[in-house]
This record gives sequence, C-alpha cells and structure tokens, in this order.
Amino acid sequence: MKNEKGDFTNANMLRKKAEKQLKESQGRESGTPLTNDVNKLLHELQVHQIELEMQNEELHQAYETAEKALKKYTMLYDLSPLGYFSLDPDGAICEVNFTGADLLRERRFSLINSNFKLFIAEESKTAFNDFFSKIYTSNAKESCEIMLGYDDKNLCRVYVEGVVTEDEQKCLLSVVNISKFTKD
Repeated sequence: MKNEKGDFTNANMLRKKAEKQLKESQGRESGTPLTNDVNKLLHELQVHQIELEMQNEELHQAYETAEKALKKYTMLYDLSPLGYFSLDPDGAICEVNFTGADLLRERRFSLINSNFKLFIAEESKTAFNDFFSKIYTSNAKESCEIMLGYDDKNLCRVYVEGVVTEDEQKCLLSVVNISKFTKD
C-alpha cells in the first residue's frame, strides 16, 4: 500500500486514491475490464476496503502522535520540579501534580476536591486570601510568599504565582519551595 499524505477525511479524495490503487493492483493481476454486476460489486467492496485501510493507517498515525503528546505532557506537568495546582473559585483543588502533593505532604489523589486554603499556615492566611481575590479581580498574573502548614505544623515557605483561565474561571498556581533561601 502506498503511503501518500492526504486528508483522509475528504471522502471524494479518499475514493479517488482507493480507485487508483485498486486499478494499479488489478492492472498487475489481469487486463480484463469489469463488466457484469458481480464484478462491479466486487470492485466497490475492494475500493471500500482500501478506503478503510487508508483511514485505519491515518488513525494509527494520529494515535501515535497523541501518545507522544501524552508522554511529553506527563514529563512537563507531573514530573516538574514546580508544584502545579488548579483551583476552582472557592479554592478547591481540581488538579495537582506530584510535586504539589509532595509540598503538602499528602497523596496526590487524596487532595482532589480538598480546599487549598486548609494547607495555608495561620500566619499566611490573610496574605493568601488577598492574593487569591486579587487574581480574580485583576485578571492578571499575581504572586505572593506564604507559609504552608496545617494543624499548627509549618511545612515550608513557598513562592506562589497564579493566574485565572478565561474559559473555565480556574486559578492556575505554580508553587516553589523557598524555605532554604529565606530566613523565618
């Protein structure tokens, strides 16, 4: 089967390519023209089979491209040295990467739907709440430094940058541990 690039979603183009390929293969097999109904039906089935094979090949290539993109996404998001969080307007965690979960010292999937504000140390709650409301009112990237912690236990000092997506109104946060760079 020839591997020609083309838009296999275009039915007319696909049909022409399949007919051309069938004609070439029949030319090698026999030189007799198709004349009766049975031969016409066989011809139609063969063309349709070739069309399906071409579409299947294109789907296979699209699948491989999607797999490569997924691996790249996993490397960039899940394994990033930065903590990434996606919060809803109330502060509930919608998504978090592995580094973000490590910063909060919790398992990643147990954090989903937990409120991020519960992991802010008491001394930083006002600063974070001001930062969080400013993100939603300014619609610009904002930043702050806060202390993560809960149950009167401080975890670490972090630098947080956030922005709100226009379409879903979710807050995207990147969080970096700066404890070893600051004095408390």
